[in-house]
Amino acid sequence: MLHRRRFLTTATRGLVLGGVALRVGRGAQAQPSYTVPLAQLQEMVAQKFPRSVPVQGLLDLTLQVPRLRLLPEVNRLGAAMAVDAAGPALRRSHAGLFDVEFALRYEAGDRTLRAHQLTLGRLEFPTLKPAVTELINAYAPVLAEQSLREVTLHQLRPQDTALFDGLGLQPGAITVTAKGLRVAFVGQQP
Repeated sequence: MLHRRRFLTTATRGLVLGGVALRVGRGAQAQPSYTVPLAQLQEMVAQKFPRSVPVQGLLDLTLQVPRLRLLPEVNRLGAAMAVDAAGPALRRSHAGLFDVEFALRYEAGDRTLRAHQLTLGRLEFPTLKPAVTELINAYAPVLAEQSLREVTLHQLRPQDTALFDGLGLQPGAITVTAKGLRVAFVGQQP
């Protein structure tokens, strides 16, 4: 019994120090989880941008690196980014802003956390005529899907989940908190 208690104490300390925590509620069993801080998410996303998205041969939108924000009250992430519009339909380049919110999902095949269920804000271009801005906004949902859908925000490394794998656990619910993303680990489905 003493050996088991010492093992559990040592294992719990190791989990907390490694970015992993055991969450225990009153009367509940411990729920292991792994936390990914916002700074780490921002680093991963920065590697995927800038991105260019063509719009019907009329213009190209270049999306710059998004500034991510945590939205724990709705369990989503937000991203605001600068956008440059240029191309044959425009006389010059125009700077704008683009805002989107999204949920997250886990992809078991490559152990990644990905953006999905995008909700688009408006594309704003202060120097464009309103009719042109409306045209771009008509394509905005498609543009958001093309540019941000399934963007990888984090990849779990084998060493991040080795203990959980050994216990037969797999990533479950992803919760957006004020500190980052918390990935709960649950029993594997048969």
